Amino acid sequence: MGMITIKTIEKNSWQLFAHKALRGECLTLEEGLTVLEADNDEVLPLMQAAFQVRKHFYDKKVKLNMIINAKSGLCPEDCGYCSQSIVSTSPVKKYSLLDKGTLLAGAREAMARKAGTYCIVASGKGPTEKELDQVVSAVKEIRETMPLKICACLGILKDEQAQRLAEAGVHRYNHNLNTSRANYPSITTTHTYDQRVETVEQVKVSGMSPCSGVIIGMGETNREIVEMAFALRELDADSIPINFLNAIQGTPLENAGRTSAMKALKVLALFRFICRPKRFVWQAAARLACVHCSPCLCTQPTHSS
Repeated sequence: MGMITIKTIEKNSWQLFAHKALRGECLTLEEGLTVLEADNDEVLPLMQAAFQVRKHFYDKKVKLNMIINAKSGLCPEDCGYCSQSIVSTSPVKKYSLLDKGTLLAGAREAMARKAGTYCIVASGKGPTEKELDQVVSAVKEIRETMPLKICACLGILKDEQAQRLAEAGVHRYNHNLNTSRANYPSITTTHTYDQRVETVEQVKVSGMSPCSGVIIGMGETNREIVEMAFALRELDADSIPINFLNAIQGTPLENAGRTSAMKALKVLALFRFICRPKRFVWQAAARLACVHCSPCLCTQPTHSS
């Protein structure tokens, strides 16, 4: 795509991209690259265009989630971004799955903080049957006694495990794609990209709402970022968290540079344009990347976490 064409798109087409998104149409690869490669002077009109999509379906509302780190460390996976992985030397707390009483106390804290969703997150490749029993028991009591929605993030699931969580009352299950298919082997070798896709598909079959997103800043190209957005559109996740790598000392990606604020804003706009317009695109670990610009700008195309 020539420079003249790119500049023409920059000056005239952000609104057209918003209109395409509102009609449920997908940007092309070239259009997606134009968003990521736009001049920084174009960020404000780009944000305004992405905001039109967000406002049409969600107005100015934000959603508050509260996460409990239900199990920390002790993970056999070698994910390069994670301080809890087996290859990380970063000092982290290590403990097995929290007991039911602690999980219930966390739910009451979520209520007190006026969070709408309580997220139970555990390290590891996937839950053991004992761990699943503990989570199921806690979720059932939370649902019986509190008006909270429950999200779980426990790793790779077997078919029957997804069904048990759904029957217990888990509304949403998070399992991120994390990066592009092509980049995945450079991030982890202990499980595959396809295994992650399969878990999201199992979640959909069980009746839980699928939540799946990405981590930006792990060596992917701009083309791969656009491909990630296409993959999530095809996967049709209801909730799409956009994370930006916070490189942690002691992990294989400890020397990865931080995504610039301007690049982060372009990425958020891109996912709002490409992912289906009624889907919930939100900031997860995005605030650090945007803080040097304006945290408020992050909520123009997306929602807070």
